[in-house]
Amino acid sequence: MIKVLLADDHAIVREGLKRILAETSEFTVVGEAASSSEVIEGARAHRPDVVILDISMPGRGPVETLHEIKRHDPKIRVLILSMHPESQYAARLFSEGAAGYLSKESAPELLVEALRKVHRGGKYVSPALAEELAQRLAGDYEVLRHERLSDRELQVFRLLGGGKSVTEIGRELNLSPKTISTYRARILEKTGLHSTAEIIHYAVRHDLA
Repeated sequence: MIKVLLADDHAIVREGLKRILAETSEFTVVGEAASSSEVIEGARAHRPDVVILDISMPGRGPVETLHEIKRHDPKIRVLILSMHPESQYAARLFSEGAAGYLSKESAPELLVEALRKVHRGGKYVSPALAEELAQRLAGDYEVLRHERLSDRELQVFRLLGGGKSVTEIGRELNLSPKTISTYRARILEKTGLHSTAEIIHYAVRHDLA
């Protein structure tokens, strides 16, 4: 049996994932998590073979969460599940130790295929992502503005792009509004954007909000 930990802040998504996995006898769901702290604790408590990790959960950013999971047990394989296009995040997360990246729009059978592959020690990539990664290696890829940001900066960028205020973001990330304002200033400097309105426009155009 392949032990799986489900990490997504939407209960309905976790329920859908459980139903997909219940259709085959080779998987068992050993735990669920709705925040980054819960998935880190769950990985320690349940020792899963694979963690299905939503990229947009409350708390720490996906890279920091991934690091904490792997720091405790490097053998745990992490399959990223995201509503965002692969090109926006996958390369960054693969370089940080993710074993696979799957869009939430993918067919259920692809989830099963991805889980099997990462459990065997492989990497799961779609054909579209494989082509982009090849372009990056060949130097034919233009780095987008948001790809210059750190993990935390990208997390704040996405929340700003979704229309949240500095105070709201600070509350969600357990940081002071002053700290969020500092991140916002760094984001504007690194991306060359000039206002929150431009961040929102960019985020919507690139499916980041």
